[in-house]
Amino acid sequence: MILNKETIYTTDLANKKLKVIREFDAPVEQVWKAWTESRLLDQWWAPKPWKANTKSMDFRNGGVWLYYMEGPDGSRHYCRADYTSVTPNKGFIGDDAFCDENGNIVNELPMMHWKAEFSKGGEGTKVEIEISFASEADLEKIVEMGFKEGFASAHNNLDQLLARS
Repeated sequence: MILNKETIYTTDLANKKLKVIREFDAPVEQVWKAWTESRLLDQWWAPKPWKANTKSMDFRNGGVWLYYMEGPDGSRHYCRADYTSVTPNKGFIGDDAFCDENGNIVNELPMMHWKAEFSKGGEGTKVEIEISFASEADLEKIVEMGFKEGFASAHNNLDQLLARS
């Protein structure tokens, strides 16, 4: 088993898209559960030393995941994901936004439109994500906020979780 695989990013600034590709050493069904069940998401979604905590999750078409990331100092950053399309073990589409503790969107920070696809890749699972932004400035802001480093770190957390399963 190979841990700490590389998360590959491709930035398409002209089309306001960030593409992410990552492979995991586990079957699609297992990786899908880790991305769609809050008890598993909370174990890997936040880059260490941060922790993810789900307030509520309704993973279905029209459903919402409301969660926060808690820093080592106790600070909390809330987010919500609104799912517009869910195809079990294949993919999901939705909008991700920063929000307050009640799920009210904070417009000062960029919103992201996610399209995630899961497929068999080699002996494991390939996850391909296309994140679209309203503007080039929004894409650049998310990258400046450390998205790439944080998401890659979370993927390493997921590698460790899958290895224990």
